[in-house]
Amino acid sequence: MAEISAKIVQELRQKTGAGMMDCKKALKENDGDLVKSEEWLRKKGIAKAGAKADRVAAEGLVGSYIHTGGRVGVLVEVNCETDFVARREEFQNLVRSVAMQVAACPNVEYVRVSDIPPEIANKEKEIEMGRDDIANKPEAVKEKIVQGRIEKRLKELTLMDQPYIRDQSITVEELVKQAIAQLGENIQVRRFVRFILGEGIEKQETNFADEVAAQTGK
Repeated sequence: MAEISAKIVQELRQKTGAGMMDCKKALKENDGDLVKSEEWLRKKGIAKAGAKADRVAAEGLVGSYIHTGGRVGVLVEVNCETDFVARREEFQNLVRSVAMQVAACPNVEYVRVSDIPPEIANKEKEIEMGRDDIANKPEAVKEKIVQGRIEKRLKELTLMDQPYIRDQSITVEELVKQAIAQLGENIQVRRFVRFILGEGIEKQETNFADEVAAQTGK
């Protein structure tokens, strides 16, 4: 694979307005070909989305999703820049899709990696550093392995890094960037809450045979 230089990453950023990490990923996917990488970003809806990321998004919607049977419910807040976009069907569909994603990912606790408290990351590092399979490796190698494992683990906890349930070839973050490109405004998933029926309630265990015997007087 061709070496991806900082210069070509910067050139792609200037052409597309996409973020640095998205540009690096595009170039890796296309063996450093600038034209193909630009096309790849446009197909993903990422091109020009990065340029809107710093704009204030204070409008939007609080959307909900109740899973079949009423056992799981989700509330999610997704922000955009104007009430006009918030009323558009495309934005409302995005909010519903994000809420469904939260319902489908019970292990997801945060919107993005930057939202994870440092103590959680530190605890994960402590666990990984103590694993037997790396105990005898040199310290520098051990640190590199652990860092990779931690990054993977933290992404498992975040909504934006999950493969989109309706199209596993993109992440939720890429789904949102496609909406940004389509609607022309900064869009941010701000927060979510998940309700699971009976969660936290200590259920009383009953012995069915004893219950029947008590009712019949035997």
